[in-house]
Amino acid sequence: MIDVNDLRKGVTFEEDGHLFKVLEYSHNKPGRGSATIRIKARNLRTGAITERTWNSGMRVQDVRLDFHNVQFLYKDGDNYIFMDHETFEQPALPSEVLGDSAPYLKAGMDAKLTFYGEEPLDVELPTTVDLEVTQAEIAVRGDTATGVNKLVTTETGLQVQVPAFVNQGDTIRVDTRTGEYVTRV
Repeated sequence: MIDVNDLRKGVTFEEDGHLFKVLEYSHNKPGRGSATIRIKARNLRTGAITERTWNSGMRVQDVRLDFHNVQFLYKDGDNYIFMDHETFEQPALPSEVLGDSAPYLKAGMDAKLTFYGEEPLDVELPTTVDLEVTQAEIAVRGDTATGVNKLVTTETGLQVQVPAFVNQGDTIRVDTRTGEYVTRV
C-alpha cells in the first residue's frame, strides 16, 4: 500500500480491481481542514481517463510492473503487434490502450512495453521519432517575413505543424511527448 501523497505523474496503482496510471497530480491544502489529493489517471486496461480525489493520508494499492524491450512489427485491425527482443513472443495491444501513442508507431521501431503479470498494458516510446512527410501544403512566396508554419501529414497519419521550408518527402523529427516538430533530418 502507498500513501496518496506519493502519487506522482507516471505512478501506477490499483483501485477497485482496476489499474491506473497517473497523468496529472495536484496537492491542495486549504486554510482549514485536511489536504486533498486530486489526480487525473488513465485506466490501463480500457484507456478511459478519470479524475479521482482523496483526503490526505488515505492509501491505495501499489503494483509491481515488468518492463520488456520490444520492437513494433505491424498493425492488425485494432491491435498493434510487438515482438519481445529476448523471448520473441508477440504481444498485442489494442488501439484504445495505446491512445495518443499510436500515430508515433513506425514498423521496426524499438519501445518499452509494460507488463502486469503476463498482461501487456502500456508502451513507452522513445523521446523522439523520425517520420517521413507524405503530404504537405505548398509554401506561398512572401510568407517568410515571420515564422510561418504549415500542417503536414506523416507516413503514420500524424499531423504536425512544421516550418514553411519542410516539403513532401522530407524526414522530420517529432517529440513523442508533445507532438511538436523538432527538426528536419
